[in-house]
Amino acid sequence: MTVSYAQTLDGRLATLDGSSQWISAPDSLCFSHELRASHDAVMVGVGTVIRDDPRLTVRLARGENPLRIVVDSSLRTPTSAAVLAGGAAKGTVLAVTGRAAVARCGEAESLGATVLRLPPGPGGGVDLGALLRRLDGLGVRSVMVEGGATLITALLREELVDRLAVCVAPKILGAGIEAVGDLGIRDLARSISLTDVTFTPRGGDLLLDGRVEYPADRDEVSRAG
Repeated sequence: MTVSYAQTLDGRLATLDGSSQWISAPDSLCFSHELRASHDAVMVGVGTVIRDDPRLTVRLARGENPLRIVVDSSLRTPTSAAVLAGGAAKGTVLAVTGRAAVARCGEAESLGATVLRLPPGPGGGVDLGALLRRLDGLGVRSVMVEGGATLITALLREELVDRLAVCVAPKILGAGIEAVGDLGIRDLARSISLTDVTFTPRGGDLLLDGRVEYPADRDEVSRAG
């Protein structure tokens, strides 16, 4: 599970009104497409679909288009969205809960989309652990997550992220949408860390890439030592 996003120096994914194009440089966008091509699936939350209407395809790198996954508990994804329209639905999975209307599910399935009905997790959204188990059953072995902040925060809170690839742009917004929300961490010693980190300049931006290490991982190493 790789989480990748672009942020400003002060940790913002977007302005207060949700505008995020273009925080990162064009070369960083190419890297994002390279990551897509190297994973079996690319995952976003429904908010990203509604706000940005991404295609989630590989256009700026060599490789096959990954499976598209939209985490959408009540199925708000419009049928006109790029991930469903023009035949794209056949490569799209919609992860929903019992809050999704049966008629809406049927409409998406009639377009060719796969609808996974999953139990609710904390807060009533999709149970992300259950989603990953279902995806594993479909043969998905690697997932790249591109946002938004709610999904990124939930995955980190549930310790489901293995790798972070963050593009830091030399810009400051002040107010804006945070890349990561409250994880319930109140002690610096319990923070999430990155190991095996690399720092690579990408067209004026700085790409930070590393393996995620959770407090429990550090505790286990400490006991073993």
